[in-house]
Amino acid sequence: MNEERIKVSAFLIQTFAAVVISYLVVLTGFAFAWPSYNVANFGSNVTVLSSPMGTLEISLLGSMANVGALLATPLCTYALNTYGRKYTAMSFGLPFVISWTILTLTNYVPLVILAMAILGIGAAGQVASSIYIAEISQDAIRGALTSSIVTSYFLGLLMSYSWGGYFSYKTVVYVHLSLSIVYIVLLASLKESPVFLMQQGKEEEAAKSIAFYRRVDVTSKEVEAEISRIKLQLDPRIERILEEVNDPAAAMELLKMKPEIQNMKAESEWQFLRKSKSSIRAVIVALLVMAYTVLMGIIVLQVYAEPLFKEATPSMEANQCTIFLAVDFLVASFLCGALVDRLGRRYLLIVTTLASGVCLLLLGTQLQLHWAPHWLTVVLIYAYCFVYNLGPAPIPYVIAAEFFLPEVRGLCNSMVNACAWIMNFITLSIFSILVEYTGLGVVFYGFSAVSFLGAIYCYYYLPETKGLPADAIQPLFLKRKETKT
Repeated sequence: MNEERIKVSAFLIQTFAAVVISYLVVLTGFAFAWPSYNVANFGSNVTVLSSPMGTLEISLLGSMANVGALLATPLCTYALNTYGRKYTAMSFGLPFVISWTILTLTNYVPLVILAMAILGIGAAGQVASSIYIAEISQDAIRGALTSSIVTSYFLGLLMSYSWGGYFSYKTVVYVHLSLSIVYIVLLASLKESPVFLMQQGKEEEAAKSIAFYRRVDVTSKEVEAEISRIKLQLDPRIERILEEVNDPAAAMELLKMKPEIQNMKAESEWQFLRKSKSSIRAVIVALLVMAYTVLMGIIVLQVYAEPLFKEATPSMEANQCTIFLAVDFLVASFLCGALVDRLGRRYLLIVTTLASGVCLLLLGTQLQLHWAPHWLTVVLIYAYCFVYNLGPAPIPYVIAAEFFLPEVRGLCNSMVNACAWIMNFITLSIFSILVEYTGLGVVFYGFSAVSFLGAIYCYYYLPETKGLPADAIQPLFLKRKETKT
């Protein structure tokens, strides 16, 4: 396969756009870091709130964002297909503004918990962010730019952890509010996804969008070729022809040769998905990959970072450990962006999942048996987080953004993200109970077992999609006709 050449100016504008779009996920990082460094104060008798939080309220504080995100995910699907990628992404910045505004005005405990749920609604917008980035990026850098979703999340964690350790409660809330407003303003400067514009029949605007992101003239052959490719991906016959010939190049030729079918009856996303064998198989793979990566337990370290560090290393400053943890997350996610389009999604995910399983197993034995000094516990936590963020953290979002045809991209991405929110909520809800009855070490044995099972699944069922457009990915999920040799 020939390497796609990208102009420097095109690379820069696409990177800038990806940074702006993924800014929404920075805001999500703020939302998930904020409870971690406030939970001790919220439960104390000298709390900044109207009254101390009880055990149930603290549990809700950590989990309500996941509930809000899960409930808002179907809304994101509808908005993506109705209002487009750009305006959907902008609208999901509003819940962050509303939530932080509530927190500047009141310290009443029920309203604080409500604000966390509203923050979760905003977090559901990362579905729009990943699709938007994937559709404006060229194939050769799509993986790296889409992985910026996870990089941005950990950047948000790092920033919020840092502020939480050194600034007052009110100052942090005001900073979060200000940066939420900045996100909406910055996103207004970008152009809509050309794929959505083509779905709406706005070919001229789609051409302008492609020219903007590729830094070429709107009448250039590159724009014309990309418009043709999007048309082919949107052709309702592509699934049937791909299944018949199982060769993307041959399928494209057949689609060009056959007269275009005009005024075909429009199908809903659900109708298209039910008829599309490749999309059904792709969404099953994406859902299972997302489920196992979340059940590897990383959300526990993100939300309950400070309490875990206090238990693991009582002699060290918990907030300082948490800041180092966020730096660890961030460095690994940057490295993943550099590797995912070189090594491929499948290889990188399998290797890092296995490495994560080993780290979790060692961490479990250390937490249960205490066979080494406390500092080794911290090293193992950092090692696990580093290898996890090289693969299991970003790659499920990368493959979800590129697996699907445009007709079902919004629906399937919403399903995959809903799976993440459900798994996050389940993990956070049962974590404290499991620790109480089995101990912290045994819980990490369970996370390790999930890692090893996930690596085995990826080895057998996850195809490699590096550098492939959506139409070339579909045959990877279609059963090839067996021929006897």
